[in-house]
Amino acid sequence: MVDEELEKIMKKKLEEMKSYKEPEIPDLTDSNFDKAIVGDTPVIVDFWATWCGPCQFMSPIFEKISKKYKTIRFARVNVDNAPGISQRYGVYSIPTFIVFNNGEPVDKAMGAVGEPGLNMLAQKYA
Repeated sequence: MVDEELEKIMKKKLEEMKSYKEPEIPDLTDSNFDKAIVGDTPVIVDFWATWCGPCQFMSPIFEKISKKYKTIRFARVNVDNAPGISQRYGVYSIPTFIVFNNGEPVDKAMGAVGEPGLNMLAQKYA
């Protein structure tokens, strides 16, 4: 015997699960950067460029870490599109990962630090 009401609920839940998308990592620019880094939730920002090999290596790792740590926000800054932001925070080599808390930089990791390096950085603020 099949409960029709239960079937409806299960079907609805299945549709919700199918339509769920992981939140994407926002790209920050001059117009939205300052607003994105404020608040008491830590934000890890990946400073990168499309032409940067180590940045391309770190990109899927950054995405993986962003799904693991739900108490931290993650964002990206393409240094070619926002050179003023890079200059303001002394980003002269990429990739560089800066942790912001309450709008202020509180930590930094430079280079292709791999998954262990990003994990260590995120664990401090999770």
